[in-house]
Amino acid sequence: MPPTSPTVVVVDDDISIRESLELLTQNEGWQPALFESAHEFLARLPTVFPSCLILDVNLPDLSGLDIQQRITYEKSSTPIIFITGYGDIPTSVRAMKAGAAEFLTKPLDGEVIIRAIRDAVLRSQANLKREGVQRQLQERFALLTKREREVMNFVVKGLMNKQVGFELGISEITVKAHRGKVMEKMRATTFVDLVNMAGKLGLGTGREA
Repeated sequence: MPPTSPTVVVVDDDISIRESLELLTQNEGWQPALFESAHEFLARLPTVFPSCLILDVNLPDLSGLDIQQRITYEKSSTPIIFITGYGDIPTSVRAMKAGAAEFLTKPLDGEVIIRAIRDAVLRSQANLKREGVQRQLQERFALLTKREREVMNFVVKGLMNKQVGFELGISEITVKAHRGKVMEKMRATTFVDLVNMAGKLGLGTGREA
């Protein structure tokens, strides 16, 4: 079972940083997960609940940027907050361009880091909600038959039932029946709903699910 509160993951080889961030996150009602090395962190199971990741830029085994690159696709919903003891502008620019939520310099200011974590958690929750909606759409689309997908593809492009029937070589009545099934399986209450769903699925753009 996932935890009831967001998890704040800290990867830093400095025990004083880990302990201070542990106290800060616990006081805010978040659950801390502490790791002293990149490899220790990468060995953990991926999370699917709202969280954020606090990464030290300079770790003894892998750099924080290396970790960011490795998990970008696997944990895209998890915002990353970088912390460093050096004001390295090129590194901070690289991290932010790669999608980092924040780049903070040690010694850490308690209020600043808490605000950064709070923003990151909200961002994570929004990301997970969006990913959940997308996953549901893909699951519903997968329930459609090949013919229903073809009908849906033509319908959302604005073709009338008669035109769809001509394109597919089937009767208008058959098109109406398939269209009704599409609306039912996709759980679309209106034509506009169906069009919006098709857009999110990439229909007509070569990105079909």
